[in-house]
Amino acid sequence: MLNGLGVSSAATRPTLPAGDPLGTHRVLDPPGAMPQPAERLDADASRHFETEIVVDVQTLNIDAASFRQMEEASGGSPDGVARLVLETVARRGKQHNPVTGSGGMLLGVVRRVGSLAEHRGVAVGDRIATLASLSLTPLSLRRIIAVRPASAQIDVEGTAILFGSAPLARMPTDMPERLALALLDVAGAAPQVARLAGPRDSVVVLGAGGKSGLLCAAEARRCVGRAGRVIGIEASPELAADLRSLAICDHVAVLDARDPLAVRDAVLPFTGDAGADLTLSCVNVPGVELSAIVATRDRGKTYFFAMSTSFTAAALGAEGIGKDVDLYIGNGYAHGHAEHTLELVREHVALERLMTSRYG
Repeated sequence: MLNGLGVSSAATRPTLPAGDPLGTHRVLDPPGAMPQPAERLDADASRHFETEIVVDVQTLNIDAASFRQMEEASGGSPDGVARLVLETVARRGKQHNPVTGSGGMLLGVVRRVGSLAEHRGVAVGDRIATLASLSLTPLSLRRIIAVRPASAQIDVEGTAILFGSAPLARMPTDMPERLALALLDVAGAAPQVARLAGPRDSVVVLGAGGKSGLLCAAEARRCVGRAGRVIGIEASPELAADLRSLAICDHVAVLDARDPLAVRDAVLPFTGDAGADLTLSCVNVPGVELSAIVATRDRGKTYFFAMSTSFTAAALGAEGIGKDVDLYIGNGYAHGHAEHTLELVREHVALERLMTSRYG
């Protein structure tokens, strides 16, 4: 009999070791750590545990903040990014960027399903995307085939191990795989907007022209209706033009989201000088914490989706300017988030066309 995490009772314990569904049996250093904060993981796929799923990896979809940091560190060289990824994986047993602390997710084909993972509903040969961060996924790489900066995706040959608690999704068949992979990488964004935005609310999206920003803006439009307000802030004129073409924002301002006063001055005229009910930070560089806070009305909500966020800076920044807002840590997981995001894009033809041109 299986409990809620897929661990067998003593009466039905398999011959092979089960392994902890949370993956602690793969932690090498430090002892007692969970896989995500651990310094090193054991990525040896020849060691079988029955709660695990083994995947032949084809593509890594790197977290936007992590990819940008590696680009900057290597002078924009794709070969330099590849070298940094290989070094990190060899040293840590996972793609866990030591600077940003973030990872990404992957696309691959199921090679093995442990007997205590069969309830996950995937079989050998299935094409899947992992919905758990690469920062906690045991990974070994044999080689890197190609680095594609436009989508922050890296084609590889390698092997990954998924724990019993790690979310995953079968790849959809009605859209390009590279597009689906890009969407699943940020699938947690839109469902969180749906939870936080109400009818007639005013919503500000920082970095609204990027991948997660577009999804947040589209979901905000769906939630607040035409009686609400959706305001996009985007530093790139080209991405801002793409955003305007979708007609999901009432106003799009082209400015650097790291400038709190410029953000405030762009938002206040469209919110009755009160600030937004909900502000979402989707910018892949640090330094936007105060901008998100000053854009939000008193007792409003500020949601930090980007992994470049300093949550210390957000908390102390709000305190320092006497702003009483609810601060939300970006959680990339929400129940049903993969299908929620895919359906959002399927329903918005122009959005799907735009994102296919970028990522598909």
